[in-house]
Amino acid sequence: MKILKFGGKSLANGKGLNQVTDIIAKRYFDNESIAVVVSARGNATNELLEILDLAQSGKPYERQFEEFVKYQTNNLEESLFNQEYATLAKLFEGVKLLGDYSEKIKDQIIAFGEVLSAKYITQTLNSKGLKAKYVDTRELIKTDANFGNAQPIDSISKKNVLKFFENKDEIHVVTGFIASTVNGETTTLGRNGSNYTASLLANYLDAEEFQNFTHVDGIYTANPELVSDAKKIEKLSFNEANELANFGTNILHAKTIIPLVEKNIPLRILNTFNPESAGTLITSEQTDEGIKSLSVLNNVSLLNLEGRGLLGKTGVDARIFRVMADNNISVSIISQGSSERGIGIVVNTDRASEALIGLEKEFENDFYTRDVNKITVDDNISVISIIGQDLSTFHKPYTALIRNKVVPILFNNTTTGRNISLVIKKQDLNRALNVIHGEIFGVTKKINIAVFGHGVVGGTLINQILISAKKIEERKDIKLNVFAIANSKKVLLKKDGNNENWREEISEKGIKYTITDVVNFAKENHLENLIAIDNTASKEFAQNYFELIENSFDLVSSNKVANTLSYDFYKKLRNTLDKNQKTYLYETNVGAGLPLIDTIKLLHLSGENITKIKGVFSGSLSFLFNHFSNEDKKFSEVLKEAISNGFTEPDPREDLCGNDVARKLLILARELDLQNEFDEISIENLIPESLRSLSTSEFLINLHELDDHYNKIKISQRQGNVLRYIGELSGDLQQDRGNLEVKLVSVPESSALGQLRGSDSIFEIYTESYGERPIVIQGAGAGASVTARGVFGDILRIADRG
Repeated sequence: MKILKFGGKSLANGKGLNQVTDIIAKRYFDNESIAVVVSARGNATNELLEILDLAQSGKPYERQFEEFVKYQTNNLEESLFNQEYATLAKLFEGVKLLGDYSEKIKDQIIAFGEVLSAKYITQTLNSKGLKAKYVDTRELIKTDANFGNAQPIDSISKKNVLKFFENKDEIHVVTGFIASTVNGETTTLGRNGSNYTASLLANYLDAEEFQNFTHVDGIYTANPELVSDAKKIEKLSFNEANELANFGTNILHAKTIIPLVEKNIPLRILNTFNPESAGTLITSEQTDEGIKSLSVLNNVSLLNLEGRGLLGKTGVDARIFRVMADNNISVSIISQGSSERGIGIVVNTDRASEALIGLEKEFENDFYTRDVNKITVDDNISVISIIGQDLSTFHKPYTALIRNKVVPILFNNTTTGRNISLVIKKQDLNRALNVIHGEIFGVTKKINIAVFGHGVVGGTLINQILISAKKIEERKDIKLNVFAIANSKKVLLKKDGNNENWREEISEKGIKYTITDVVNFAKENHLENLIAIDNTASKEFAQNYFELIENSFDLVSSNKVANTLSYDFYKKLRNTLDKNQKTYLYETNVGAGLPLIDTIKLLHLSGENITKIKGVFSGSLSFLFNHFSNEDKKFSEVLKEAISNGFTEPDPREDLCGNDVARKLLILARELDLQNEFDEISIENLIPESLRSLSTSEFLINLHELDDHYNKIKISQRQGNVLRYIGELSGDLQQDRGNLEVKLVSVPESSALGQLRGSDSIFEIYTESYGERPIVIQGAGAGASVTARGVFGDILRIADRG
């Protein structure tokens, strides 16, 4: 015989009922020997409890009762259930008159959920030509008088079941959850009671298999309603299932598993709505070691007991557990330090107030002596249990949580070291589950990106990400999700990411925003692994970095401003990053796509004494002086060529003034822990005084006025030399400040600087170890595509970290 159990969602009106009858009919016509155990249909138990509470408080409940009757009757004749409805009406009326009810009355009332369900299924099966018989388990399973959570008396119950099931020709439709005392008083079997009923029947009848039909395909690595990437587990051992049950997996409960273990009866979790699925099979066979699943405990509260006077005292734990035992309160987790100064315990929320009152009474004298400072309750928590987690690898999910700004309140592990539970704030649950699941089960890691600024560089970057995303996911198991695209006025927000039509959509559907709006969108949608990209040139936007960092965003920036504001701002930003354990990458601030900043960081971190850095920092000015030095052209002609090629800003004076080179030089200085300010940099402005105050259009008309000045400089050079506009950092770089200069120099054409071509940048890094032979980094130092690719590289570096 096989025991088939159907849950409330499977038995709900509509598709569920049809599926259940089809499954039962197929087994019947295939000549399988089966017994069917049913839960209350739909949300019947909660509805009965709601009506009960209304009756107790003297409030009208008739409308709710009518809706209950209508739903439970569905398409059948109401007269079939006249006796049940009449009894319920009398019970509710009695509760209303008394203004109270006992656990015994409560059991009588909620038992009707299963009674109505079993009678409904029996009638439906018989109407389809099947031979079905209604079975009221109150006549079979006998329990103690612990109403609400009664314990079966096995010797009597087993005898009754075996005698009743001698006739196997019919489909027995059995009420789950309910039983009765030896005196015939209705009892219920507590949480997961219908599964327990089915498990007991399987045990008593030596069933071939217990098949538990639910609304999901089996046991998953996490709740698929919370984690979209959750995977179905094909097979579990009873020990693993028991751990899952203990730590909150709703489909299982420890007491359900025990009767099956005793007789080695397999349990299969199946989906009513997908009967072709093989589900999850649970047997006595051991499976491979490793993490199996993430379970969640909700509706729990954390009680904290704190007291300096408890330090070194013994027996505190015993007093706490005595209170819990006296009040029949189960403790799921306890955590404390090496002393008993602070103790946290997790209990069901509906018992938390009772536990608090009991503890306050127990430690009343300790309050007076000030040995106990306070006892508090926090209802805003959830518990995530990692089933099968080994402590040796726990740092991986824990570090991932910290990176995502989820800090566990406490954690606890079993003595086997194979299961770890984390108590977290309830609002962090979804994000925490997805972060841990992605880290543990090797599913695609989702990186959620907000791009601020979609000009030439920003727009190029967005398109690069969209084009490359699929290959990166296939190659690296990293899914790049651009959930926000913003300019200075509008933002386009999409939880599941923007597509190639983003330009049109931000124009048509973009909304006004503040940084807080983007932060709140990420929180509300439980987005993990957040990266904010600053492709603006805005000083004002740099002020937003702090809010982004404090709300779990890592930063990537092509905007040089944040690193060249005051040194106080620079240090405050670093301190905020350290405090929040976030990353800020800005490789493109100096050399576009060249690995310059990272190289200098590594050298400095290794203790290498960098003595000087110099180079051509600007791709625009590199192009200008490379061509002017080597070609027989006027300076204005080469400048016009640079402008037409898009190598300069629309007003080329922004390049010629030297401020951009100065900012880049300052960034490198600060990487060496120098405290220089921008106004300390010596900058040679390439624009003659007479041209500095003109409008852009006037300046462009008068470019020829530059020719005589630069021609004189060119012809006055030593033979074989060329002009280069460089930045140079020198002096004693072990002190607080260095010498920063931006200047036009004449260098031998045979030197590294002199051999520069096109719009390339070049950097010479002189160190104590390398002596007079510098480390040279050279390559494309400008261009939207190169810069965007450099920003993209920084994104992937953050995404790929362990």
